[in-house]
Amino acid sequence: MEKRCKELVRKAYRSRMKDISRVWSLHRRDPDACDSELGTWEEYGLSFDYVPKDTFTGQKRGYFRYQLSWGGPSEEFRFYVDETLDIEKVEFWYLDWFDGAKVVVGGRALQTWREIWEEFREIDLLRSKMREAQG
Repeated sequence: MEKRCKELVRKAYRSRMKDISRVWSLHRRDPDACDSELGTWEEYGLSFDYVPKDTFTGQKRGYFRYQLSWGGPSEEFRFYVDETLDIEKVEFWYLDWFDGAKVVVGGRALQTWREIWEEFREIDLLRSKMREAQG
């Protein structure tokens, strides 16, 4: 019997955060640094976008999405922010056909995401992605 997403999400989350921490740490020291397995920070992941409210049935608020993989299964981080674009909550989602589970990001991982978020803010990526999604 195949495992459900709720049985797989924590292992996937730990693995992805290990990778992200690795490439982010390299990037902070040298923006052109490349990990032999993971590539550069800019190459890691599939996309970063904004998902406006009501994009999906029952979706009550918009969020930023850092998509790492798609299909079955897919993995993504969702960033919920306030009106000043400060992070309120980060979730890691593990999704497979008609199934999904999440982990709320905390501790050291949340601190890593706050660092990354500040870089996104500095290069105006956040407002740019919101305009792109709503325009």
